[in-house]
Amino acid sequence: MSAPAFLEALADMSSAEDFLNYFEITFNQKVVEVNRLHILKRFHDYLEETHALDQADYAECLQRAYQDFVESDALTEKVFAVFHRQEKQREVRIPLTSIGHAT
Repeated sequence: MSAPAFLEALADMSSAEDFLNYFEITFNQKVVEVNRLHILKRFHDYLEETHALDQADYAECLQRAYQDFVESDALTEKVFAVFHRQEKQREVRIPLTSIGHAT
């Protein structure tokens, strides 16, 4: 498939399932239902990281992205920035000098 035709085919896809089916990646629907946005974001990140050039590179990046969520979960993988912000917000530090003193 020519590069323009390949990119045009990608532009028509709108779901994780579309991409997984296109690249003929066998997947568990339950994994995708729970993690579809995370898989697509990780796929995008892998494409940028590896500078994917052709259909084989794209398929490898998508397989890696999907596999990340087969072996792990969204909370552990922390694909989106919101997970990092929540982690920082949960950390509360109280100086020992303020314990036992009324303010």
